[in-house]
Amino acid sequence: MPDIPAGDAEKGKKMFVMRCAQCHTAEAGGKNMQGPNLFGVMGRPTGQVPGFSYTEANKSRGITWTRETMFEYLENPKKYIPGTKMIFAGLKKADERAHLIAYIESCK
Repeated sequence: MPDIPAGDAEKGKKMFVMRCAQCHTAEAGGKNMQGPNLFGVMGRPTGQVPGFSYTEANKSRGITWTRETMFEYLENPKKYIPGTKMIFAGLKKADERAHLIAYIESCK
């Protein structure tokens, strides 16, 4: 597993608004949009948000979202879960991924 830099949740929140909020919500009770609500996603297996229509690739991937799995996924979602319908190309910079993960971890 790669070394994951320390993230800043405030920077991650700004990134979420700019890069993720058009497809995802992250608050308790938030609605599913083009992507699922991400509240409480850390520690949960892939493809488990009630009411969201996942691809079979997401449902059967067999991973649990942790800092490590999210770090790899956010670099290149389509490579990490071939067959996902997520259109986001990914974040190449490790510090950006770490900031976003810090914010997502705070959404619980």
